[in-house]
Amino acid sequence: MTITAAADGSALGNPGPAGWAWYIDDNTWRAGGWPHGTNNMGELKAVLDLLEATAHRPDEPLRVLCDSQYVINSITKWMPGWKKKGWKKRDGKPVLNVELMKALDAAMAGRDVRFEWVKGHAGHELNEAADVRARAVATAFQTGRPAPEGPGFDGAARHPDGAGTRTSARELLDAPEPVDAAPLVEAPGPGEDTDPGAFEDRHDPDLLSELLAHEEELARGRTAGETVQELERDLLRPEVRADPGRLGQLLHEAFAEVGASGSWRSRADVLDRLPREPGLGAVDVHVLEATELGPAAVHLVYRLTAGDRTSLRSSLWVREDSRNELGPWQLRFHQGTDES
Repeated sequence: MTITAAADGSALGNPGPAGWAWYIDDNTWRAGGWPHGTNNMGELKAVLDLLEATAHRPDEPLRVLCDSQYVINSITKWMPGWKKKGWKKRDGKPVLNVELMKALDAAMAGRDVRFEWVKGHAGHELNEAADVRARAVATAFQTGRPAPEGPGFDGAARHPDGAGTRTSARELLDAPEPVDAAPLVEAPGPGEDTDPGAFEDRHDPDLLSELLAHEEELARGRTAGETVQELERDLLRPEVRADPGRLGQLLHEAFAEVGASGSWRSRADVLDRLPREPGLGAVDVHVLEATELGPAAVHLVYRLTAGDRTSLRSSLWVREDSRNELGPWQLRFHQGTDES
């Protein structure tokens, strides 16, 4: 009989107090977390723990419901390529969350697992149950209260060979030991040997999950202002400006722009026109000011030189708060003025 479970992660602040959970029914679920982690770490750990929790029943197919295309693609598409490259991405940089990825690669071996994407926060019963439990753990770490662990999966205390226990968060992340939890998942074997990178696979229903992973990497050891500066530079690159899918990830749904001529353009205007306009060519960016207006807003002012034209640019980057989780940085407003 197929085991069906939802796996989800949560981070308050992303990064911040984090939780993960998988859920089959009210009598079969598990949750854990860390004092400091990211949403993607939680999503990956939920799947890993689910796989380990069902390792004693290898003959039963697993069906994993997940609202993160980043996680699904990492396991089913990109992991084989990363592994062949020594767990490096196409650009030579280390894969993010590499210890979790390695553990997932080992846990998937010989398993009959099928992943199914579901839209998050859309009323799906199993997904909502996993989400509630993951957020409860994150909140417990934030407030210093005991974190709910759940009953786990019957018979999953030890591996099939009778030795050892499930992979701990300390082994994976070199972090304080999280609330231990048991995983239970099912997914198809890894698919094509591809590594599309942070912004590829544009037609996935969860476009922002890959952007979050990209920003998670950018933000390591950086301030919000420094992260936003890198994202602004991304928007000036010709390959990004020519790609409506990538542009759409970086522009807020309510984005608006006032051009040097005084013209006003909406997000739809920019997505329609910018890919068809000539590229800027070589540019020089001199940041004048990067002001953090709060935990979820940065105002960036810079001088842009492109050819013989110099302009002053002002950008407002924001992160939306949804269910106590901050999403990716996106450009909310931009204005440019030519210098005389």
